[in-house]
Amino acid sequence: MRLLAPSDRRLALLLAGLAGYVDSLGFLHLGGVFVSFMSGNSTRLAANLAEGRWPAARQLAGILALFVLGSFFGALVAGGEDARSRSRVLMFEALLLASAAALAGAGLTPAAVGLMVMAMGAENSVFLRNGEVGVSLTYMTGTLVKLGQALASAVRGGDPSAYKGYLTLWAGLILGAVLGALVFGRLGLAALWPAAGFAVLMALVVRFSRAA
Repeated sequence: MRLLAPSDRRLALLLAGLAGYVDSLGFLHLGGVFVSFMSGNSTRLAANLAEGRWPAARQLAGILALFVLGSFFGALVAGGEDARSRSRVLMFEALLLASAAALAGAGLTPAAVGLMVMAMGAENSVFLRNGEVGVSLTYMTGTLVKLGQALASAVRGGDPSAYKGYLTLWAGLILGAVLGALVFGRLGLAALWPAAGFAVLMALVVRFSRAA
């Protein structure tokens, strides 16, 4: 986070909120399975395999595969690390979320969930650095590790404010998840439509607020 420009930090915060929002929708709809947090799903997969719960294991294996596929397509769509690349990824994410909303409205919820998972995998290609993820947007384990390390550095006399970016990013995901849970209670998976619209808005902001 310290290497990001202020505008990029704001974008990262908003996109972490979007990820939390969508993950909350998926978690509540699936009854405890994540659409963005694959470490948790991997643990659940292992536990289900050990206990012989094959249908649940197949579902989790499919979600993991779709997340990787979304990340794959996100990186291909990005094709670089400039403003246009970021905007393309966000438009791709918006398309996936809008398609998921339409499928959910048609009663095809398994397909909708699959596209939600792919959208979360793709979002991580917004901040690429040397072809790899520069900022984790849909999962916070690494961010919390960096938060602890930044606090330790501050205690040793380092930058006393370095932790704030990591704490803010985590808080953004939490606030987005709270909002997602509240909206899901009223709209169900139709709550994906605002998420898709927000992704479009972010794509346009990124595209036209930067030098192309």
